[in-house]
Amino acid sequence: MKPSTHLSRPALGAWVERTFEPAGARLLMRAGRQECLPGVAPTRGSTLVIVLWIAFGLVSLTLYFAQSMSSELRASDNRVCGLAAEHAIEGAARYVSYVLSNLPTNGLVPDPSTYLSEAVPVGESHFWLIGRDTNSPPSADQVSFSLVPENSKLNLNSASSNMLFFLPGMSMDLTTAILDWRDTNGGSVSQTYYSMNNPPYQCKASPFETVGELRLVYGGDLDTLVGEDANSNGILDPNENDVNHNGIVDPGLLEYVTVYSREPNTNADGSVRINIRTVTGTGGDLASLLQTNLSQGRSEQILNQLGLGNTGAARPGGNQGNTGGRGRTGPAVQQVVAVSFASPLDFYRKSGMTIDEFALIANKITFTNAGYIDGRINVNTASAAVLACLPGISDTPNLAQTLVNYRTMNPSKLTSVAWLVDALGQSSSSTLDALAASDCITTLSYQFMADIAAVGPHGRGYRRVRFVLDTSDGTTKIVYRQDLTHLGWALGKNVRQNWLLAKGTR
Repeated sequence: MKPSTHLSRPALGAWVERTFEPAGARLLMRAGRQECLPGVAPTRGSTLVIVLWIAFGLVSLTLYFAQSMSSELRASDNRVCGLAAEHAIEGAARYVSYVLSNLPTNGLVPDPSTYLSEAVPVGESHFWLIGRDTNSPPSADQVSFSLVPENSKLNLNSASSNMLFFLPGMSMDLTTAILDWRDTNGGSVSQTYYSMNNPPYQCKASPFETVGELRLVYGGDLDTLVGEDANSNGILDPNENDVNHNGIVDPGLLEYVTVYSREPNTNADGSVRINIRTVTGTGGDLASLLQTNLSQGRSEQILNQLGLGNTGAARPGGNQGNTGGRGRTGPAVQQVVAVSFASPLDFYRKSGMTIDEFALIANKITFTNAGYIDGRINVNTASAAVLACLPGISDTPNLAQTLVNYRTMNPSKLTSVAWLVDALGQSSSSTLDALAASDCITTLSYQFMADIAAVGPHGRGYRRVRFVLDTSDGTTKIVYRQDLTHLGWALGKNVRQNWLLAKGTR
């Protein structure tokens, strides 16, 4: 580029200097002089932007790690609360074992007012015993709290086909499949169905070990087994589907069945009960039992009522008393009489005893020589749905509610199965005949379900475990344990709020 011919010598020198000066030298000079070229941003502005971005990144990282630490702190706190809740459940199980081991008489159902069952403190944790109120239908949102006798339900291993069929939601196919599953000589009716499953399996052909086995039985789908009570707490929770829109929960079959009901065939002190299935002569051990618990005169009246009194007669041609030497007095010939009884209710109806009299011997008699009596139903605690499955009662389902109403109004009369006669009345003789023909009812319980839910400190760390405790051997043992935490909150929508409110007012 040629310089303009009009430039002076100094101007020409400056032009040359600018033109041929190294670019790096110009930049250093401009930086030193803080020059600003047209259209170029200041260097200090760029530096500020970079610094701001770095500061923003560091703040973001700080906030991220702070949030992570806060989340980890909350998670750790929840884990600690969960562990505390688990320890509360273990403590609750020991407490229930203590309650059952210290009953006045083994086999009695403990009164819920005599033990703790709701928001029981264990350190900073609390536990609840989720129960059932079998004397009244469940409310929409109020959970009951108590122990649940297992023989308030039908035993899958001993209930007859008719009893099983009358359970709510039961089908004929499922009834048949249950009988087939437990039949040690069978197991072929539904075998095709089992062999077509993936993976295939065989019909068990032996007794049920848990009620959970119903999931394997033909017809045992979740809708039938669980019903509307998805979390198995006995009430209709807001997240559960009220299919028939009746405002109360309609449970599935799992609510009404068990495999743990059995009764020891001994007295409370361990002595053997008197077997009176067939009584001969003048009563034998039965006569001694009656005389021990009642008066001599009353004992003879009862034996005569049963046809077991002194029915002696003179030998043919014989005479009583002194014959004056005209002949020898012949000894009386005792007519041998045999009377059979099918059940405690059958004996009570034939004996003519009062309810109070029968209560004195009801738990001292038996009708089998087996070590245990399996599957008896406790008529004092069974729900109307289970009572409706009993022989005779199933023919007239409204009688089940009659029994529930009677025991609600007459709690002091529930000392033995004799109260059923008073509750049903003489007009139900055919029902009583059917019920008395089977030894399937009792007023004693030796197995109890403890459905324990617990929360840790501050109401967090919810856990739930279901136990079954057995006292039939004289000592309390846990025979079943299942974690139900995955089913979700089971204490109802008001329990936690009420508990926290009460805690805040202390």
